[in-house]
Amino acid sequence: MFEGEKIRLRAYTRDDLPLARSFLNDVSVAEGMSSGIPFPLRPEDEEKWYNSLDPRSDKGYSFAIETKEDNTYLGGCGINSIDAKNHCATVGIFLGSEHCERGYGTDALRVLVDFCFNEVNLNKVRLVVFSFNKRAIRCYEKVGFKTEGVLRQEMYRGGSYHDTILMGLLRSEWEQSKKSSSK
Repeated sequence: MFEGEKIRLRAYTRDDLPLARSFLNDVSVAEGMSSGIPFPLRPEDEEKWYNSLDPRSDKGYSFAIETKEDNTYLGGCGINSIDAKNHCATVGIFLGSEHCERGYGTDALRVLVDFCFNEVNLNKVRLVVFSFNKRAIRCYEKVGFKTEGVLRQEMYRGGSYHDTILMGLLRSEWEQSKKSSSK
């Protein structure tokens, strides 16, 4: 387990699946996770995903996010698309809508990024966010991610087109921010 100030990242359990599915089936959560049509997950979809998890794999890592205070399941985060040759990977995070704007996401992302650089030995962490997801963009910027590119009108949602924003964080930037915050 990996801990931040408010949260803990831990392995998923089967008991997490119903709540995870309900979070991911919440339109306000689902619309920020994929450019595709936010189609509801079935129990068997979540079970199939859970059965595919391999903690010994070097292809990716998935963590459940829970509060340190009372072990409440908040959502999940993970590392995908690990490029071992170039030491970079893509990360993602989601929280149940009732857990947003309490600092949990920022804390969880900081712990995940620290894991990326210190355990997985990455040099760069990247992510994709949609321009309408202002809350997520603020969270990513707080952690230190910088906009690296914008794919204009890449996504159609809710009757209009939106940009897809590519963000990244380098190990050197992360280390510098940690030095600055400890002074």
